Parts: sequence; C-alpha cells; structure tokens
Amino acid sequence: MAFEKITEKSSLYNDLDKMSIGELLHSMNQEDQKVPLAVEKALPAIEKLVSEIVPRMKKGGRIFYMGAGTSGRLGVLDASEIPPTFGMPNTLVIGLIAGGEHALRNPVENAEDDFEKGWQELVERNICDKDVVVGIAASGTTPYVIGAMRHARENGILTASVSCNPDTPIAAEADIAIEAIVGPEFVTGSTRLKSGTAQKLVCNMITTITMIKMGRVKGNKMVNMQLSNKKLVDRGTRMIIEELGLEYDKAKDLLLLHGSVKKAVDAYRAENQD
Repeated sequence: MAFEKITEKSSLYNDLDKMSIGELLHSMNQEDQKVPLAVEKALPAIEKLVSEIVPRMKKGGRIFYMGAGTSGRLGVLDASEIPPTFGMPNTLVIGLIAGGEHALRNPVENAEDDFEKGWQELVERNICDKDVVVGIAASGTTPYVIGAMRHARENGILTASVSCNPDTPIAAEADIAIEAIVGPEFVTGSTRLKSGTAQKLVCNMITTITMIKMGRVKGNKMVNMQLSNKKLVDRGTRMIIEELGLEYDKAKDLLLLHGSVKKAVDAYRAENQD
C-alpha cells in the first residue's frame, strides 16, 4: 500500500455545526469504536516490539518516545506514569516532545520541522544500543521524529514507529512499524481524536506489558506502585491483607514501613518462615 494521508481525508460526517449535541455524541462514539479494531490489527508488530524491548531493558536499556504536538504529549504522558504505577525510576521510559516542556501546554512554532533536534536531544541523554527509540506521529511525516529515528538506526539503535497512515516516511525509518489505521477523523484532520486514542492504546500496551515482563506486577496487581496518596496506601494495604491475611492496621503499618506491597510481603514472609 502506497503512502496515503488518510488522517487528512475529509470526515465521513458533514454539517457538524448543524447537528444536535446528541447526534454529535452518537456519531463521534461510532467513529471511536473503530479505534480498538485498528489497534488489534497492529498487535503482531506491538508484540514484536515488546519482545525486543524487554531483553534490552533487563540490560539497562531505556525507551525513548519521540513526538510533536498531541503525539509528543502522549509519549510524555505514558512515560510519566511509569514511576507511580510500577515504582520504576523516571529515567527508564523518557518522553521527548518537539519544543521541549513548554510545548506540553503551548504550540512551539516550527519545532517539529527541525530534522536534527530530536537526535541532538537523544545524544544529550547518552543514547546507546541498549535503548529503543519509538517515534510517534499520527501523520507519519514529522521531521523532528524522522531525523531522530534515522540517526538512531544509523547508530545501531532499535527504532519503532507508531502512526495512523500506511507506509509512512516514519515507518521507513523504523525496524518495527506499528500502524493503527483509524480512518478519517470526525473533525477533518483533527488527529487528537481517533489517532490520538489509538496512539495512547499502543503506548499503554508497550509499557504495561514491558513492566509486567520486568516483574513489576504480581498476579494482576501493581505491587511496586508508589504510595503517593491515601488512596494508593489504602489499595496497597488491601493487597497485603489479601496476600497475607493480616488485620488492616497491621497491614498498613507493614506497608508504610517497607514502602511497597512487594517489599512488605517479602519482608513479612522472610521474618515468619517456619
């Protein structure tokens, strides 16, 4: 399939400004239902990527998300959730956005058009062949991302792309190309909608399954989560109760003493071995 900017095609819906709120919601929801089906078709590529990430990360490698605009923000968002969810350092999954942190809330003129800047930012962070660069671009044409991926690949670093058009320039720079073809957006060209949702689902899969394979989940529980608020302390306490059968207050004290569910359970079992 030749490169085609499906994300820029006209919406399947006309006269949005004349629709009722109910009609708009129903129509938008109908479009959104296409997203998980598009991601499902990309599962083999996602599986291949995670299978490559895990052994690298076990040797000290990192994931670098690269993107601009909505795509960049999604990478930063996913990266920022790894420390609180899995208790891992914030240096393990890193999100870089064209234009820097200011671009998280404000557009930065021409930032995404700088072909060399992304690679410069990777070099500043001592990128190496144990790392993986994941370029995110709904259109698949962002120079900031393409440049970073091209240089990374030239230096023997694994690259992957996440896009919502087929056979994109970004895919051409990727060892593993993930394409979630969601079709034209509800509002023509607004890739913060279906494309953004698809990219978020893909990022969720990449990091969640990587963390599971890194041993940061036990059963189905976040046993290494950071205890950053009362809700999470209560959740962790109940995990310990379920695992060890302790009273609430004792389980909570044990959790606060050791700082994570896993450490608390391991310490208790070590101290109470027959």
